[in-house]
Amino acid sequence: MFDVGFTELMLIGVIGLLILGPERLPGAVRTGSLWLGRLRKQFSEIKAEVEREIGADEIRNQIHNESIMRDLQKTRDALDSTAKAMRDPIKAAMEHAADSINSDETNKPAPSSSALDSTTTTDTNPNSDSRTQ
Repeated sequence: MFDVGFTELMLIGVIGLLILGPERLPGAVRTGSLWLGRLRKQFSEIKAEVEREIGADEIRNQIHNESIMRDLQKTRDALDSTAKAMRDPIKAAMEHAADSINSDETNKPAPSSSALDSTTTTDTNPNSDSRTQ
């Protein structure tokens, strides 16, 4: 915290000896030490309390996040079951439609050979005039 070296401590001691005198200096050092000890104790208690609060906040956040994840999983499961419930009837309807299309194509009568002959006979000679025939 403070970078106090040996020379600074000696200077403080000499000034204290000059101001307080040799009779009151030991009592003043003892009182200052007690105050410094109490201050350090209070600081460490406050530090520990803040660390506990931070830890408690982290635990609360983790519990909250786990709760959100459980809710999301429930929602996902519900969506999956709904999608499956909708997929099965749609698939059945598509298969039914495909079957009915296939059955319509098989039930159509085949074109007769005479109908094929009349539609396939065309004049391939470019010089002939079809109006004159």
